[in-house]
Amino acid sequence: MELIDGLVLIFTLSFIVIYGVYKTRKQNNVQDYIKGGNTSRWWTVGLSVMATQASAITFLSTPGQAFHDGIGFVQFYFGLPIAVVIICLVFIPIYHKLNVYTAYEYLESRFDLKTRTLTALLFLIQRGLAAGITIFAPSIILSAVLGWNLFYLNIIIGALVIIYTVSGGTKAVSVTQTQQMAVIFAGLITTFFLIIYNLPEDVSFGNALKIAGANGKLQAIDLSFDFDNRYTLWSGLIGGTFLALSYFGTDQSQVQRYLSAKNMKESQMGMLFNGMLKIPMQFFILMVGVMVFVFYQFNSAPLNFNPAAEEAVMSSPQKEEYIDLQNQLKEVEQEKQTLTSYLKTQDELNVNQRNQLQDLNQKEVDIRESGTALISQVDADVETNDKDYVFIHYILNNLPRGLIGLLIAVILSAAMSSTASELNALASTTTIDLYKRNVSGKSEKHYVKTSKLMTLVWGIFAIAIASTANLFDNLIQLVNIIGSIFYGNVLGIFLLAFFIKYIKSNAVFVAALITQVIVIIGYSFNWMPYLWLNIFGCLLVISIAFLLEIIFRNLQKI
Repeated sequence: MELIDGLVLIFTLSFIVIYGVYKTRKQNNVQDYIKGGNTSRWWTVGLSVMATQASAITFLSTPGQAFHDGIGFVQFYFGLPIAVVIICLVFIPIYHKLNVYTAYEYLESRFDLKTRTLTALLFLIQRGLAAGITIFAPSIILSAVLGWNLFYLNIIIGALVIIYTVSGGTKAVSVTQTQQMAVIFAGLITTFFLIIYNLPEDVSFGNALKIAGANGKLQAIDLSFDFDNRYTLWSGLIGGTFLALSYFGTDQSQVQRYLSAKNMKESQMGMLFNGMLKIPMQFFILMVGVMVFVFYQFNSAPLNFNPAAEEAVMSSPQKEEYIDLQNQLKEVEQEKQTLTSYLKTQDELNVNQRNQLQDLNQKEVDIRESGTALISQVDADVETNDKDYVFIHYILNNLPRGLIGLLIAVILSAAMSSTASELNALASTTTIDLYKRNVSGKSEKHYVKTSKLMTLVWGIFAIAIASTANLFDNLIQLVNIIGSIFYGNVLGIFLLAFFIKYIKSNAVFVAALITQVIVIIGYSFNWMPYLWLNIFGCLLVISIAFLLEIIFRNLQKI
């Protein structure tokens, strides 16, 4: 990375941290520190909610997902608008009426302390793990492509977040996320137009879309009822709705964002703003990945985008075999270029040409899989799944100096914004639901200091998780899998609390414990795609609670 890129990166990140500390100094009471003094307007709430979800994983993994599999991943978000409307009509009015600091406070008034504590602990477990992954994701990739030390990179990202989150609490998170989203949007929009600009002169944006469509990258909707297919219209609408309800309605990292609003209306408008903008934003990020795919139809692409993987095999006895695969890939690319060149002058390929292109795409997949197998033989520990490396490879090798620094700042800003929300929520839940509930009667300053200490503790924990994590199939999927294992159970508890007064605390508590064990077993044995775990866990805890309530009431009659 050139000097100018380093300066752009340092200036951008330093400005965000200094701005966050300056704007939120002197937070001396719990109301200001945990709820931001209830001063946030709807656009700040909406951007903060969006920034919390849009971690660095989003900007690293999503374009790679589109590069390999097309834009079908957008279906994952189709349930979000439905969930947002339900949250605005049900969840937000209840939270504001009770004037709670955390979502889990309500569960004690509806059930009892042990149910509140259990739900808070389930949140702390899954969100604590996720916080480590949001640090680890950009660290592992930037360390691989830039040669930076992974351990120190984890510490730097975590430390920057801890500085302003400890200093200013919720308000610091909100005000910095507004700046971070501005950096993120500016970087992505600039990159999108530069990709199109860097295509051959005779390839217009319309031609690029034709090429992407001919290669099967623009199929956004899958109407099939294939239960094993992760991303279909049905899994997005049903499983995605339950996941979004759980995440935005019961996850303190999100609830805390809209509880900081000036009033209930501002909270609702902020959530609706997020609901309207989220799908277009994700679609745009996927289109960035599609345009990167089109770019590599006219430019040589590596057999594997992870430089560490290629370095391992090129320094091994299997080097010649790998080079042979690289040459085979180049031949396939040249044949594909010949076919796709027809799309510069005609609307679509004829049947024979489409069949040829399908065969060439399958041949490319086979060659890449052979390369992956070869890398695994050389070093079983090196990461061969390169989806998370596609976009950063393009950035470092094709964008002008200065803009590279901005795009790396985008990635790190996204990591910081998401991690800050998570640490803020983890500290608030630990302080309010566990510490303050059992250690009452202390001063406001005492609880603020406790919350700051908990932010530091959870920050150190997240850095520790990041320093010991291993790369998964795809990072954005890993975060959603962790959430899906816990979210359905938690959502079921809240739905029981809101709507089913027949069920009492003991039945809910025991049902939640049983459900969590079953869901973990179900995921371990791959009973269903992870998105369906949300509705499975939700319906399971409700069903078991009903059954247990009947049993407990009958036992009382004996």
